[in-house]
Amino acid sequence: MSTVLDQVVAPRAPFSAVVERGHVLHIIDLQGNQAVDFLVYDAANTSRRYSAGSTIARQGNIFLTTGSVLRSHEDDPLMTVVADTCGRHDTIGGACSKESNTLRYGHHTYHQHGCVENFLIEGSRWGLGKRDLVGNVNWYMNVPVEDDGTLGIVDGISAPGLRVALRAETDVLVLVSNCPQINNPCNGFKPSEVRMVVTDSEGEVPRG
Repeated sequence: MSTVLDQVVAPRAPFSAVVERGHVLHIIDLQGNQAVDFLVYDAANTSRRYSAGSTIARQGNIFLTTGSVLRSHEDDPLMTVVADTCGRHDTIGGACSKESNTLRYGHHTYHQHGCVENFLIEGSRWGLGKRDLVGNVNWYMNVPVEDDGTLGIVDGISAPGLRVALRAETDVLVLVSNCPQINNPCNGFKPSEVRMVVTDSEGEVPRG
């Protein structure tokens, strides 16, 4: 196994990369309890992009873990979770934004940029705009669903050094927001670094 890319993403920062078919993206929660918002597109045709609806319907589960396949709106496989030491990841909590922060936490939070802003900044490098944003995956974010259907954003179940690994089923473009949220416990109220590693095959990631 060879390393193609190895980058530490700062707290609150965006990240993007093209991951070639058969290569594996490893997302490592360095300090624990850090949500990583994530979108994936077919690199050759970005109109084919991750669909939460197709992904959830095909696997019959709203949570992602080893074996889950991230599918496009046409039901094509984009990436497969091939390893997961955390155990459960969110598909329905969405991405924070200036607007949602204001609605949930008050107008005094409007100056705080969110994951939507990170997606727009990073997506612009690849010719993507607001219309290209869809419902996203939240790696490491804990969003339980209560018996009455209500959702909560609560303390994470991650820990320092935990890893989720995704194999690209075609050449894909991934957009990441290392979530800047400080108003709820999804980042332990203190956003921290994550490590993004791309390897040319499956296996354990070298220690960084």
